[in-house]
Amino acid sequence: MIKLTDSAIKQITKLSKENAQKDQHLRIFVEAGGCSGFEYGMSFDSIKEGDNEIKEGEMTVLVDPSSLSYLEDCTIHFDDGLTGKGFEIKNPNASSTCGCGRSFN
Repeated sequence: MIKLTDSAIKQITKLSKENAQKDQHLRIFVEAGGCSGFEYGMSFDSIKEGDNEIKEGEMTVLVDPSSLSYLEDCTIHFDDGLTGKGFEIKNPNASSTCGCGRSFN
């Protein structure tokens, strides 16, 4: 299960209202690349067959089945403080991470 903090839910809801087209939701995915071998990504997309849907109130986040195996038990947080990095994914499954926060192995 992927956990979303209150600040992440608030920011995703805001971004969805500002940027998503009708019937689109924020998709969180993992792809090959980055400094450490895999990289996190986010984009607005329509629901595809096999997608996992994470629902919190009126907000929905989509995760494809192959990405879910890498994201299982992750916590997604949004940091908007003075030194805020934006979205942060805390992944207990990653054996190593890069300083950029977007890449892991």
